[in-house]
Amino acid sequence: MDHLTKQPLLDSMPQVTRRGGPGLGLSAQLTGPSMLTPGCAMGHLPTPKKMASPRTFTFLCGLLAANLVGATLSPPAVLSLGPEVIEQRLTQKLKDHDAVNTLQQLPLLSAIKKESVGGIFSSLVRSVLKHIVRLKVTSASFHQLQVQPLHDGRELMINVPLDMVAGFNTPLVKTTVELHMEVEAQAIIHVETSERDHSRLVLSNCSNSHGRLRISLLHKRSFLLNSLADKVISLLVPALPKLVKSELCPVIEAAFEDMREDLLNLTKVPVSLNSDHLEFDFMSPAIDHNVVHLILGAKLVDSEGKVTKLFNDSVDSLNLPSLYHSPFSLTMRKDIVNAAVAALLPPEELMVLLDYVLPETARRLKSSIKVISEKAANQLGRTQIVKILTQKTPELLVDQGHAKVAQLIMLEVFATNEAYRPFFTLGIEAISEAQFYTRGDLLMLYFNKISSDQIHLMNSAIGLFNPELLKDFTTKILASILLPNENGKLRSGISVSMVKALGFEAASWSLTEDALVVTPASS
Repeated sequence: MDHLTKQPLLDSMPQVTRRGGPGLGLSAQLTGPSMLTPGCAMGHLPTPKKMASPRTFTFLCGLLAANLVGATLSPPAVLSLGPEVIEQRLTQKLKDHDAVNTLQQLPLLSAIKKESVGGIFSSLVRSVLKHIVRLKVTSASFHQLQVQPLHDGRELMINVPLDMVAGFNTPLVKTTVELHMEVEAQAIIHVETSERDHSRLVLSNCSNSHGRLRISLLHKRSFLLNSLADKVISLLVPALPKLVKSELCPVIEAAFEDMREDLLNLTKVPVSLNSDHLEFDFMSPAIDHNVVHLILGAKLVDSEGKVTKLFNDSVDSLNLPSLYHSPFSLTMRKDIVNAAVAALLPPEELMVLLDYVLPETARRLKSSIKVISEKAANQLGRTQIVKILTQKTPELLVDQGHAKVAQLIMLEVFATNEAYRPFFTLGIEAISEAQFYTRGDLLMLYFNKISSDQIHLMNSAIGLFNPELLKDFTTKILASILLPNENGKLRSGISVSMVKALGFEAASWSLTEDALVVTPASS
């Protein structure tokens, strides 16, 4: 059967010619232009009622076209990060940059001296400082960071509450006098666009938060010591905010830059799709209320590193997803999901020795063919072959949160394994249930309950007949042969590595009309 190639049969849809078959009655052969042109245009077909009509495959074309409407209204993919993620990631980066040690090394004494140089109270400061032997931060910590939107919803205010204990020694007593200091650093996260229209997240205006400075004596002492402590506190009030800005703000800015780079890098991790892989490309950031969106392009890359499909739509008005109280979400437009499924399930050809694999189905097929042509039915041998050719790759269809998969399939029946020509060729519009589920950070897809929604007689060597006579047969073949083969290829799943990279153990998923949304699973 070397005359049968993997070329999609729908790409060579012919005119009908009739001629005497090899002892099997009327033969119909189809030739001509493709039935699935970019506009789903139809070739001119003849009018026999039992042959493929001009409506052939228009049902599926309509479904696929309708489901692509609106696809370009949204970015190809968006990683949306809620305040919880920003707070957690920046907190970790502050620890990595040893922000606590920076606080412990604050030069309090020299800052007080610098603050008083040339001032009207310089003599007073000198009188106080002559009683101070040492002034140093003895313990420090920062509390839960807070990320809040500013009034315009396009900027975020980040607050870093700081808690310190400082001690000073004086010749007046042998013990250390301790001061409790509470201050808050704050900065603004916003989107900065360069002259070349390159956008990036930046952190700016780092300083202390006004009204959030408190310094008090930790333990009450004698009147003399309390009075001295009050004077030291009065000198620290103007000096400490300046130290926060000069010493801690550079650490916060460096921690933010590291966090930003880490977030961008985790979007660049390729998603394996058998021999191909999906890559995301950072396009631009956006801030909406309290959510940071990283807008991503995407591309499908083959095993040789060649880009086979590119998703980099640029639109003026972006339809950004909502988080709905989830810490983060990865929203992938439906055409990207279709491309990923296509990479896992490329068009292929399957052949089955029907009588050996599905003997009961073989007997039913023979009975059905006998209704069409008794002579043809008698020619079916023990080595009869059914060939299944998947045409276009599966297309995901979403309706009210439920997913289905549409496929174009060619099915041919050969009397024996030595037959040169098939008895007939059927074009099948098949619909399956698409069930998404997760396993850890793997996104899994499973096809279930395939049905032959429309069957078209594309080629027949046994006479014209109504292909609906074979509907039960085609459904049984597709459910028994095609679905297990496809589900086997889907079993490896699609890794969403950023789930664990962001500190979550498992993923969850949901469907919108035009996108698949991955979020962390609820604990």
